[in-house]
Amino acid sequence: MSLFEKITGDLMAAMKAQDKVVLEALRAAKTAFILAKSEKGADAVLSSDEELKLIQKLVKQRRESAAIYKEQNRPDLYEKEVIEADVLEKYLPARMSEEELTIALKGIIDRVGAKTPSDMGRVMGAATKELAGKADGREISAKVKQLLG
Repeated sequence: MSLFEKITGDLMAAMKAQDKVVLEALRAAKTAFILAKSEKGADAVLSSDEELKLIQKLVKQRRESAAIYKEQNRPDLYEKEVIEADVLEKYLPARMSEEELTIALKGIIDRVGAKTPSDMGRVMGAATKELAGKADGREISAKVKQLLG
């Protein structure tokens, strides 16, 4: 079952339960999927990686909006964005712990043959593909700098 199908099913359940916050978050996700499909063509299908990236993008947007609302002292909008981000985050794979990230990155560094900070680009290219959805790009970048520095 694709992520789109799962979200569509959960959207129906949220409609029946009349859960407005979950409903809004899932509608936004479904709309993003439909737009991404239509950009590719009439009968296009999104890969699981593309679906994950879309959900990650939506979560990131909501977290950034929540931070802005918090700065502007808008607790009503802040809470809404945080709850929607939490709802969408449930569709992402489990996040890696710091130890798991370190172990994975050490393996990637060894495989790529990186030794100095100038090799960071090669490591980041491999790491972002392998760890997509499991760790944030900023976390990966900071840890790679630490390991190569």
